[in-house]
Amino acid sequence: MAARTRKTMASSGPAFARIQNGRRQRRRRANTMGPEKEANEESVILISDDETDIETTLRNSIVVIESSENSDVEEKKSEEIVDEESGLVVTFCKKGMVMPHARYDCMTHPFERTENETCIPVKQNSDMCGQCYCYVCDKLASECQYWTTSSSCHCNAHNKSKFWKDQRNFTLTGVLVIFNLEPTEIDTDLRHGGELLFKFLRDLSVQYNNYLSGEIVLSLQDCVCSSKQKPGQCSVCSQLQNEVIYRYSNVFSLVSSFINKAEKEKPKSAAVMLLGAAREIALHKDPAPSWQNLGPSESLKLAVPFLMSRITKNLQRMLVLSDFPKQLYEKFISFFQTIPLPPYCFKFTNCLNVPSWDHRILTTVLKGQNITGEQKKNGKKEFLWEVLTVIKARTEKMESMGQYKELVRYLRAVKCNEGIGLRDLRDKIPFYLCKSGDFTSAAYSLLLPINNLACCTACRLAPLQFESYLKMFWTGSVPSGKDFQDSDKWILNIGSPVKCCTLIKQALRVLYSNRSLYRNSRCWSALITILGSSPILERNGLLTTLTLREPAPSFRQMVCDVSFGILEELRLKVNVSLPSNVFYGSQNLEACFLLTIQAVLQMLLTDLPWLTSFLEIMLAFGKNFWALKLFLEGLLSRMPVLHDVVSMIARDLSYQKHTLLKLWQTLGPDYVGELLCLFLSFRNSQLQSVGIFLSHVVIENLNQCPWAKSLDVFRLKAFKRPHLETANHLQLSKFVSILENL
Repeated sequence: MAARTRKTMASSGPAFARIQNGRRQRRRRANTMGPEKEANEESVILISDDETDIETTLRNSIVVIESSENSDVEEKKSEEIVDEESGLVVTFCKKGMVMPHARYDCMTHPFERTENETCIPVKQNSDMCGQCYCYVCDKLASECQYWTTSSSCHCNAHNKSKFWKDQRNFTLTGVLVIFNLEPTEIDTDLRHGGELLFKFLRDLSVQYNNYLSGEIVLSLQDCVCSSKQKPGQCSVCSQLQNEVIYRYSNVFSLVSSFINKAEKEKPKSAAVMLLGAAREIALHKDPAPSWQNLGPSESLKLAVPFLMSRITKNLQRMLVLSDFPKQLYEKFISFFQTIPLPPYCFKFTNCLNVPSWDHRILTTVLKGQNITGEQKKNGKKEFLWEVLTVIKARTEKMESMGQYKELVRYLRAVKCNEGIGLRDLRDKIPFYLCKSGDFTSAAYSLLLPINNLACCTACRLAPLQFESYLKMFWTGSVPSGKDFQDSDKWILNIGSPVKCCTLIKQALRVLYSNRSLYRNSRCWSALITILGSSPILERNGLLTTLTLREPAPSFRQMVCDVSFGILEELRLKVNVSLPSNVFYGSQNLEACFLLTIQAVLQMLLTDLPWLTSFLEIMLAFGKNFWALKLFLEGLLSRMPVLHDVVSMIARDLSYQKHTLLKLWQTLGPDYVGELLCLFLSFRNSQLQSVGIFLSHVVIENLNQCPWAKSLDVFRLKAFKRPHLETANHLQLSKFVSILENL
């Protein structure tokens, strides 16, 4: 059984509680481990975290020291030592293990505290044990090269002196001390950035000194004076001989390379590197005379603002995109504000005053509580105003987090002095509304100017964007990427699609607002394709075409009668209300299709010369041959236009055979047969020639048309000579003969 020695005193104080708790824990551990484990325990160490003397700590306490050594050994070591004054009886002692400690905490060698003695070691402060550490260097005292060095004397350092604390902070933080960072704030990234900055500053000092030395333009051996004069005595060469050129290009290259390197580092490292570089180049002086006209990289007053612009833009993005701790965020900004900027860099004075994400006005705007970005404080108006780089960074951040509603509110409220750049960002507001699932608002926002600007987003749309918007509005789906080009995969049904009547109104208004879209056949074909497709989209973004019912002649006439007035009002940008009895009934889709046909016919009358292709408009009708027939019948009353359209189709068929054959491979022989018969059914020879040209495409590419033998030969034979012109009839007969021999 373990031997025990007791000293009876008043049981009070925290030390007693800790000892008793330790005793209970050891008993529970001994009971758990059993006699074998208990027998292996050699000692018990009691550590007090108070800085008071051990004797004071143990006074007025009960101390129980347990030892699990064999009883025979205990008997040999049980000689008692009695302290009469304190009444403490020690029956067994064992030397404790000395842990690593600062020199001023050493229990072996006394230490004398002074405030800032660095000349000589004070008394016995230079003495050390094997576990003494240097307070400044944070390494073993035996390894400290400044332990007793004059003007350093780290042996005198301790934690009660501000001087030695500052010395320790500078040693541990290195160049990071200029950022006023505490040692506890410095992590691996900050330390890495500090190391790179230190190396850069050393190299920069060499290059800057070389710059200050300058270059002598002309030496004595380069004198150009006449042979009658001694070199250096003419007025020209004596003046040039003393001229010194200061070229900043080497410094510029070094700083540029360092910025490039910083852009590849982690945010904290990069911020330290860029801020340190900004401070150094701001302190550079220009010794060159004002009349020296050097290039942008050779003149300091031109190169430094350029470098400072790169640095500040990178820092602005980091402050927005990187989740810096608030204290570190503020220290970075404060550091930049302390940089003494020269007059040619005054424009950068407040460039890093970037509001944090929890800024008062910004928060209310993002939450939708403030739609204008204006707010009064102490009777003065405050605005949400930010530079374009910050706005782009915030846009990028909210895009990546999927905060599209907040992004729309922000872009509508924020103000910037770079109007064109901000306008380009605002042009994506309809896209962000679609990403948030609000497709109807997106359709209307295409034509709404932001902040009373003269132009709306629709005026700057590209054909691809117009086509993508139609697909998003019609299906209630969006591309999975961050832009229109990222349309390989789509997210389906994230909101309610736009109603058919709203879609056709807004689409036509956009076309009338943007002349380049209005004259682009791809935009018209996209609108026709959308109206003839299912609102259910495939994940790869492909539409499924539908065959619409052919409306009655009376209904077609009704739509035709109201179309002219509707299109005219839409052209004048009037908010038109479509007749409910026509466009909101059971045949609303067919009515919109007919309205689109009339709009295309009007476009051909005025802007046909600007069209580059017509084939895609014709193919956009798909299997809705009744609609294509109505469209072609509308051209019969405009013969000059019909002639130009037929010529354009013939040209397209010559250059776009591959596109046509690929479509036919998908739609099959029934579609090709219907298309041939449609053109051959007209009594107009020009339209018949289109059908004949289509048959030539089949004959010339029979190896790519294995379905040709399935064409309805009997139906083609039904077209007699009185109906067809002689030349067209001969060509058709030849085509039928070839099909019969397949």
